[in-house]
Amino acid sequence: MADAVTKCVHCGFCLPACPTYAEIGTEADTPRGRIVIMKEVLEGSLSVADASPHVDACLGCLACEPACPSGVPYRDLISAYRAKTNPERKRSLTDKIKRKVISQTLPYPARFQAAARLGQLSKPLSGLVPPAFRPMLDLLPQEKLPRMVVYPPSVEPAPETPRQGRVALLLGCAQQALDPDINDATIEVLNRNGVEVVIPPTQGCCGALSWHIGEMGDAQKFAINNLAAFPADVDAVITNAAGCGSGIHEYPLILKGTSAEAAAQAMAERTRDISVHLGRLAELAPIPDPGRPLRIAYHDACHLANAQGVRQPPRDLLRAIPQVEVVEIPDGGTCCGSAGTYNIDQPEIAASLGRKKAEFIRELNADLVVSGNIGCLTQLRAHLADDKGGTIPIRHTVQVLRDAYAGKLGSA
Repeated sequence: MADAVTKCVHCGFCLPACPTYAEIGTEADTPRGRIVIMKEVLEGSLSVADASPHVDACLGCLACEPACPSGVPYRDLISAYRAKTNPERKRSLTDKIKRKVISQTLPYPARFQAAARLGQLSKPLSGLVPPAFRPMLDLLPQEKLPRMVVYPPSVEPAPETPRQGRVALLLGCAQQALDPDINDATIEVLNRNGVEVVIPPTQGCCGALSWHIGEMGDAQKFAINNLAAFPADVDAVITNAAGCGSGIHEYPLILKGTSAEAAAQAMAERTRDISVHLGRLAELAPIPDPGRPLRIAYHDACHLANAQGVRQPPRDLLRAIPQVEVVEIPDGGTCCGSAGTYNIDQPEIAASLGRKKAEFIRELNADLVVSGNIGCLTQLRAHLADDKGGTIPIRHTVQVLRDAYAGKLGSA
């Protein structure tokens, strides 16, 4: 944390990059302002209670990091600060219940899907639901949730496919409950390109959700479980949710000073987003022509672009599909407002960011909207829906690739 504090020279380059500063407009709600506030709390000159409204309003999108000429590692400060001060927080009963519901459902796919199905049934009665819980209902899809998939320990390519390695796949929590087809598509695309996919049966939540809301004990528990669950004899650990990939890359910080720190560093170093791994293969299987031009609006998930520095690989994969034009979303670097539990904790700001992102996307007249994170896909789907429930098709990068390989992209 000290490095993040001392590197900041308060130059202000982070201000135009910060989505919450654009929404709130106060110095205390800028990255440099929050750094000062967190420093004062740690030094004892400001109370946790006085700092909380400003720190809580931070998305954790890390758009400030690429904008910072001094290289302030803001990520090392915000989550660590929340973890350190969380025990001192005095919360309302409603807030305690909400956090308990989140921590006991979202990291556990079966529980989360059961809760989501119950929430769907409750939607017609949303006016009777306490206001703090209504944002959860608003984000649930109208359509019936798919069945969760139970995968075998390993899925191998067809015998005739030239081999290009062996990886382990993190399935994700919300993704297994809301859209398991993303994992299906990931396995299919890797297999088509000669990659064996190991699916560790004892894997669990990556811990990012707990880490980002200050629940250090839970974050460490989840991280340690995955260190034991994932094999070391694979070319890479593959993630297909930006938040999960970012979470694993933070394992060395989550487990700093523990006996598992070295193992955490090793796992972080071999973890890659699916787009990065596909881009590093010796060659990709040829992709058929979809039969018509397709205009794809690509949305950068913050924890892919800012936290992991992955911007070009997804675009390269999409442009490898014949007749695909990838168009950039105006103000594309601004967060869509999803950010883990942010659209539950800060629904007004999250909704404003979601609406603005949807307006920019609509102007592009795209055939498809594509992103690499389940949270972003859920947020965009909610805000792009029209009054009749229709929306622009929204897909994960790897789903688009899978459909292109299968010759089904032209009908999307």
